[in-house]
Amino acid sequence: LDPPAPLNPSTRGPRTPGLRRLVQPRALLLPSCSSSEQALLQPAFPLGFLSRTERGPDRSYRGTFRSPRPSPKSGQADGTSEESLHLDIQKLREKKDMLDKEISQLISEGYRVDELEDHIGRLHEYNDIKDVGQMLLGKLAVIRGVTTKELYPEFGLDMND
Repeated sequence: LDPPAPLNPSTRGPRTPGLRRLVQPRALLLPSCSSSEQALLQPAFPLGFLSRTERGPDRSYRGTFRSPRPSPKSGQADGTSEESLHLDIQKLREKKDMLDKEISQLISEGYRVDELEDHIGRLHEYNDIKDVGQMLLGKLAVIRGVTTKELYPEFGLDMND
């Protein structure tokens, strides 16, 4: 579990050792001050040069959120987005109709859904077993110092398998 968050994270400094070196000398510049006074003198973000926003007289360090996505123009966006939504809906309806036709064709040819699901499950199992076999062949090839291609005839495997 993570340790509890400190009560005042701004006085803690960065967790990265390389950045600690940049911050520590700053605190050592004021040897006559107590540690609590030094904490008050240090800025809230000790590595201001890494900050993405500039601090103004009345701005916080974070500033306001600016989205990278441009805001839509009021008149255009409503009509365009509504049109595109209608097109998307139409395309989805066409795709659904096409899939329904394929399903009905497969059923008319005598296929059953549960039979197809069973077949798909067996294909997944076959692929998993084949992957394990390939991994074992690879490890054996490394141990023997040969290529997997050289091991295929020994185990009666075809290169197209």
